[in-house]
Amino acid sequence: MKQLISIEEMAMMAIAIYGITLLPIHISWWLYPILFLSPDISMLGYAVNDTIGAFTYNLFHHKAVAISVVAIGIISGNPYWLFAGLMLFAHSAFDRMMGYGLKYVTGFSYTHLGLIGNKQKAAAK
Repeated sequence: MKQLISIEEMAMMAIAIYGITLLPIHISWWLYPILFLSPDISMLGYAVNDTIGAFTYNLFHHKAVAISVVAIGIISGNPYWLFAGLMLFAHSAFDRMMGYGLKYVTGFSYTHLGLIGNKQKAAAK
C-alpha cells in the first residue's frame, strides 16, 4: 500500500512541476531547488514545542492550503500565486512520496502515514 501511495504522490508532484513549467514567469534555475525545499523552514516551529511545530509544519504541507493558494492565483490571474501554490503542492507530494505525512502534536515522528525516523525503527524491533 505504501508503494501505491508513493507512486500516486510522485504523479501529483510531476503534474505540479509540469504546471510550473507552463507559467509565464522567469526565475533563475538555481532558485527552484531552494524554493522547492523552502516549506521545510516550517519545522522551526518544533524549536518552540511539538504543538506549534505540528501546526506550522501542517500549515505549509497541507494540500488544501496549496490548492487554496493555486485558487487565489487563478482567480486573481497572478502567476506568482499560482507558482507558490504549485510549489507547495509539489513539495507536499514529494514529502508524502518519501513517507513524511502531516504531523500529530505528539511529536515530529508521529504522522498520518505512520511513524518515521527512530520511532519507526524502535517500533519495528
